[in-house]
Amino acid sequence: MKKWIKELRISHYLKNCLIFLPAFFGGALDAGEIWRNLFAGFLCFCLGSSSVYLMNDIKDVEKDRAHPKKCKRPIASGEIGIGQAWMVAGVLLVLCIVLSILIDTEVRLLAMTVFALYLFVNVLYSLVGLKKIPLFDVALLVSGFVLRVLMGSMLTGNAISEWLYLVVISGAFYLAFGKRRNELKVVGNGGRDVLSGYTEQFLDKAMYTCMTMANVFFALWCIQFGKGHKYIILVPILMLICFKYSMNVEQDENDGDPMSVILQDKVLICLGVVFLLLIIGLLYW
Repeated sequence: MKKWIKELRISHYLKNCLIFLPAFFGGALDAGEIWRNLFAGFLCFCLGSSSVYLMNDIKDVEKDRAHPKKCKRPIASGEIGIGQAWMVAGVLLVLCIVLSILIDTEVRLLAMTVFALYLFVNVLYSLVGLKKIPLFDVALLVSGFVLRVLMGSMLTGNAISEWLYLVVISGAFYLAFGKRRNELKVVGNGGRDVLSGYTEQFLDKAMYTCMTMANVFFALWCIQFGKGHKYIILVPILMLICFKYSMNVEQDENDGDPMSVILQDKVLICLGVVFLLLIIGLLYW
């Protein structure tokens, strides 16, 4: 069971919480009728993303076996057979279709179109090979974050501010460039084909430019939405979160995987909890 938890990247399901973002910032989480849609969409993305990870690891199995860290993945190490992996990936996709029945018919087609687009983007990324093209690889990863937010908007009918979309986009670029930066630092150009197109200096500049933009866009949302001074307290806390995350990426000998960086740092988790509680208090009380 442990090998499947590792292979399906259960910890990465945290990314799928972006589906709740439109309802959360729209002050609609107390509307009981939207929760069935949200949970169905959330589970679809969880199962769909796991099937994508399986297909990606099957495709890259030989390269992963030569990688100092990825060689420990269950498929690369031989703990999970390739035939088993294909079967589970197919079952997960079928379950996504079954779960779509739970979504209200008025929004089902639009929501599943967004989900199908997410799967298509990942096919382009993994199977077609666009992940080997510098910048395109990062842009496709970022699109997955945006599609999660768009899915949440479709499921609930809540649109979010353009500033928050820009926060998600620039924040996702920040995380993706940080991941590439550490991959290049730890394993060099031999880690991924695409890394030969990057330099550590470029990735540093791109990472911190995107971090700055995310903070500025969030500050603009606070000014526009808050219509007062109380929301401004959120800005320095977000800055601290970004600074602590950046410190971890620069100091730790890891591959920059965002979920690993976040979940292994208690200070970062505590800052995130404080940030979340303050937003909940401001939006709902």
